Amino acid sequence: MSEGTEGAGTTTRERIVDATAALLRRQGYDGTGVKQIAREAGATLGSLYHFFPDGKEQLAVAALRRDSENYTALLREALDSSDDPAEAVAACALSLAERLRESDWRDGCLVAAAALENVGRSPTIQVAWKESLAVWQEQIAARLRACDVRPEIADDTACTVLSTLEGAEVLSRITSDDKPLRTAAGYLGTLVTTVCSLG
Repeated sequence: MSEGTEGAGTTTRERIVDATAALLRRQGYDGTGVKQIAREAGATLGSLYHFFPDGKEQLAVAALRRDSENYTALLREALDSSDDPAEAVAACALSLAERLRESDWRDGCLVAAAALENVGRSPTIQVAWKESLAVWQEQIAARLRACDVRPEIADDTACTVLSTLEGAEVLSRITSDDKPLRTAAGYLGTLVTTVCSLG
């Protein structure tokens, strides 16, 4: 077995990234240390620094990108869940609510949970954060453009939808209640219906 691989097909590197993402969601960047990450991943510090020689900042970027892929997949599934764009956008909020409930309100979007700690402190992390937001916004805008919404209106609406989703998720985590996301689902559906009717 080569270094960094496990019998079940999960690499040491993947376990380290997954552990980093989980800890950053629940403790934030400043509250998470590399020793704790290694311990949670069942890896040695030597292995951690083998894969991430630049340490915690490099780990955080990898975790943000992994979390972004997961969030992208969640949005894609929700946006593809209905032919009605209003129902599809509302499904995004409801899917986020379900994920939060299942994790006992701990596993929200990593961008909201950790990246904001580093605005102005870590350009590397901030770039990864901005890349993620751009991908998510484009997913939503593309769904609206497919319904013949004008590109500039689709972009502005997608920005509003994403801002609402992120804010509602934060409120749901803080209150341990999915009402903010369920409420967002209803109002976002109405917004999209209105936008689509304008063409």
